[in-house]
Amino acid sequence: MGNTSSDINMNLLEGLNILPDSDFNVILENEDGDILDPLSVYKRNETQELVIEKSSRIPLAKRRINLESTLIKICYVLTNNDTINHLSDYLNKEVDTITKVNFILTNHLIDFLNGSRSFSFVSSWGYKDVGDGSWSGMIGQLTKKEADIGGSPLFFTADRVPVIDYIAMPTPTRSKFVFRQPKLSYMSNVFLLPFRGGVWGCSAGLVVILVFFLYLSSKWEWKSHTNPEQGVNDSETLRASWSDAAILTIGAICQQGSNVQLKGPVGRIVILLLFLSLMFLYTSYSANIVALLQSSSSRIKTLSDLSNSRLKFAVHDTVFNRHYFSTATEPVRKMIYQKKIAPPGEPAKFTTLDDGVRKLRDGLFAFHMETGVGYKVVNEIFHEGEKCGLQEIQYLQVIDPWLAIQKDSCYKEMFKIGLRRIQEYGLQARENWLLYTKKPKCSGTGSNFISVGIVDCRPAMMVLAYGGLVSILILILEYLLHYRVFSMRKQQRERAKSSLTHSYFSFSIKNHS
Repeated sequence: MGNTSSDINMNLLEGLNILPDSDFNVILENEDGDILDPLSVYKRNETQELVIEKSSRIPLAKRRINLESTLIKICYVLTNNDTINHLSDYLNKEVDTITKVNFILTNHLIDFLNGSRSFSFVSSWGYKDVGDGSWSGMIGQLTKKEADIGGSPLFFTADRVPVIDYIAMPTPTRSKFVFRQPKLSYMSNVFLLPFRGGVWGCSAGLVVILVFFLYLSSKWEWKSHTNPEQGVNDSETLRASWSDAAILTIGAICQQGSNVQLKGPVGRIVILLLFLSLMFLYTSYSANIVALLQSSSSRIKTLSDLSNSRLKFAVHDTVFNRHYFSTATEPVRKMIYQKKIAPPGEPAKFTTLDDGVRKLRDGLFAFHMETGVGYKVVNEIFHEGEKCGLQEIQYLQVIDPWLAIQKDSCYKEMFKIGLRRIQEYGLQARENWLLYTKKPKCSGTGSNFISVGIVDCRPAMMVLAYGGLVSILILILEYLLHYRVFSMRKQQRERAKSSLTHSYFSFSIKNHS
């Protein structure tokens, strides 16, 4: 290769942007006209000089993976200004966690590529302006080529695909609604749950049969009584009436004694069977009630169930939560935002992570948070027994966040190789383990003290209230009926007295005449 010829050719190539992903080969000949081995040329970035290497069948990304201190610009998202002081010291793990994890991972990446780095920080991942179509935040820097890689992973959405490239999913974390399973009594009437429908039907049939046999036994005893006059006045013997037999059976159901009884052998056998069978039913029922009062409901399984529940709602106050909740168009998600999160005339229920987790601990509350971050606060605030029954339901219709780079970046394959190596070496798993917390395991449920509240006793209190109301109405009806009967008898007496008086005067006048 002659010096003059090569210099001319290389000078021609200096003005071209032959970047690392370009497979550009140069074939030269020497002064004798012999063709030399082809050379591959490229630039590590637009401002650097040409790099000349021998052509090879090794993939470009592997062959050129050494960037020789080429500057790589990285953009990170910070939602808290103090995070910039704690990007690598593992303090305040619950603040900007996804940025802290990937700050360390992108540093490993640049070290693996032997590059140099510069940082920029923004307050938003970036969203499209409806007016002019421009992008804000980190995506804005990528589209304007002010950053080579977005150091804070972001969600994979359809509107972002045309403007950026996604290269890896380094942080498996999602944002979900987390709530403690409400008590079973909060969702259902526990007084109807101890028995299945068939058992309830058989129990009702047994009560009817016992009332029937009580009536027959009492009627038999009253008819065959040796001293009818004594039997009529005997207040300790069950009278032969359906109402008395029913009241005695109801008393047995409630495990109450009775001041009346049947004295014959048949009647005593019926009474024994009555109290014995109903005692077993009562014991089984009471034991089931105690167990059900300590049980949690499993009826909330879908986002629609959660929306229709009586749980209160709140959302961790982050940039992406405010954006995705306010722009939701799917009917159930839109209803949750409009009725539960930001109802008209009320402030939107976005709150801090600490406050949300504390309300979550109190129960009957659903809090939307990034699970890997929120569970750290859960472990710090919850008692061991309170960690049981935590349920998750996903709201955002997105997958785990991915790292993004410029669209059609010349470093795309290099970054992919570097991030795959970081994953294979275990560095990615290590950082995720240090900064993210998994869902706590359930332990110590037996040590929980479960108090019974108004909600648990509401059906029983309603029965008592309605029973009292019905008894008052019956009392009023009895009073009115008694008053009517009393008035009718009074009128009859007055008419009889008037008639008697009239007859007396008539008789006196007649005798006088």
